Amino acid sequence: MLDRRDTLKALAAAPVFASLDTLQGWGAEYEARENKRPRVAVIYTSFTYRSHAHVILENFLQPYLFCGEVTDPGVDVVSFYRDQTPKGDMTDEVAQKYGIPVFKTIREALCVGGKELNVDAVLSIGEHGSYPRNDLGQVMYPRKRFFDEIVAVMKAADRYVPIFNDKHLSYRYDWAQEMMETANQHGIPFLAGSSVPLAERQPAIEIRKGAKIVEAVSIHGGPVESYDFHALEVLQSMVEQRRGGETGVKRITFYEGEQIYQAAKAGIFDWELVDAAMMAEFGHPIEKLGEVKEEELITPHAIVLDYVDGFKATVLRAGRSSTRWNFACRLKGQKTPLATRFYVGPWRNRNLFKALSHAIQVHFRTGKPPYPVERTLFVSGILNAAMRARQATGHPIHTNELHFKYQANDFARVRENGDSWKIITEDVPEPERFDNGTPSKR
Repeated sequence: MLDRRDTLKALAAAPVFASLDTLQGWGAEYEARENKRPRVAVIYTSFTYRSHAHVILENFLQPYLFCGEVTDPGVDVVSFYRDQTPKGDMTDEVAQKYGIPVFKTIREALCVGGKELNVDAVLSIGEHGSYPRNDLGQVMYPRKRFFDEIVAVMKAADRYVPIFNDKHLSYRYDWAQEMMETANQHGIPFLAGSSVPLAERQPAIEIRKGAKIVEAVSIHGGPVESYDFHALEVLQSMVEQRRGGETGVKRITFYEGEQIYQAAKAGIFDWELVDAAMMAEFGHPIEKLGEVKEEELITPHAIVLDYVDGFKATVLRAGRSSTRWNFACRLKGQKTPLATRFYVGPWRNRNLFKALSHAIQVHFRTGKPPYPVERTLFVSGILNAAMRARQATGHPIHTNELHFKYQANDFARVRENGDSWKIITEDVPEPERFDNGTPSKR
C-alpha cells in the first residue's frame, strides 16, 4: 500500500495532474509539515566520557539502534549550555563536529543567541560534575535551578515547550513538588526519570493493569541513593500497574548489614522474592547479599516500603555490579513468584540510554510524555524519605507526605525488546569516544 507521500508522487507524475499547481503546492506544504524537526536546547552539568550528557547526546546527534532498527533522532540539537568544565570535557569537540553553538547562560541557550525563546524542547541533564553533598549524603545537583531558569525564558515568551529532566526531579521533595506544580500550571509537557525501566526484560514478563500484586522486591548492585533511585523507578514501573493504581507510601524503614536478615526472618519482607529475583540473573539464589560471586564485598542495605493500600515492597543492594537490576513480585493466588532481570545490553550501562533517548524524542516530537512524570515525582519523595530513614536505621519513619495517587499507562512502545543486542553483541568493542556504535548499514 502507498503512503500519502508515495500517493502524492504518483499523482504528480500522472499527465492528467502534472499541471495542477494546487496539487504541487499542497505537496510542498505536506512535505514541510512532515519533515519539521523540533529544535532542542541541551542544558547539562558536565560532559565527559560516559557521563549522562555523553550517553544521551550520542543518540541525539546521530542515528542509533532501538529494538534492532536504525533510528533517526527526529530532532535537531541547536544549542548547548554547560554548567561546569571538568578535565576531559567533550563539549567543544562535539560542538565543533556538529556545528552546535555553546552559550554561557541557560537563557542564551534557549534563545539560541537571540532575544526570545527559539527552541521547541529542552533536554536538562543534571547529573555528574562536582557538586557538594548535604547532611543526608545527597549530591545537590542543580536540577531545580536549571528548571527554574528554563521556565523563566518560557514565561517571558509566553510559550511553553516540552522538558525532559534526567533522573529524579530534585534531592529536595518540596522542590520536586514545586517543579511539578509549575509544569502543570503552565501546561508544560514534562518527562523525567531513569533509563532502567526501558531495558529489555529477561524473561519478557508483563504485569497487566489491574493485577493483584501482594509484594515485590527490586535489587541493584550500586551505591546508596544514586542506584536506589533507579531500583525504585524499576519497582514503580512494575507495581504501579496493580489494581487501583498507585496509592502512596505510609511508612519507610532502612536496614543495613545483618539487620536485613533479621528483618527477613521476622517476616518484614519475603526472602523468597529475593531468591526469585537473583535467580533471574544467575539461575540460582545467593546466600549473602554482600557476597556475590567474585564481586567486591559490600555492606548491603534494604529500603522497606509499606504502601497505603497494604501492598509492600523492598529495594535491596546485592553485591557490587553497576548492571544488576532484578525484580520479583508475588501475585495473589499464585504460589510461584514472577521474576525478571532488566538487561542493559553490552558496554555496561551505556546502551541503556538508547531506549531512554528514544522515549525523550517521542516526548519532544509529540508533546505527550510516554509514561507519567508522576512516577518520578513519587520516587523523588520516596528517595528523600529513605535517606532520612537511613539516619534512624531499623526504625520506621511515617511518610504522610507520600500519600500519593496516580494512574499508570502502557509504555511498551518505548522499551527495548532486545533485538538491538543481536547487532551490538558482547563481542563488539565499545567505542572510545563520541560514537554510539550503530552500524551505518544493515
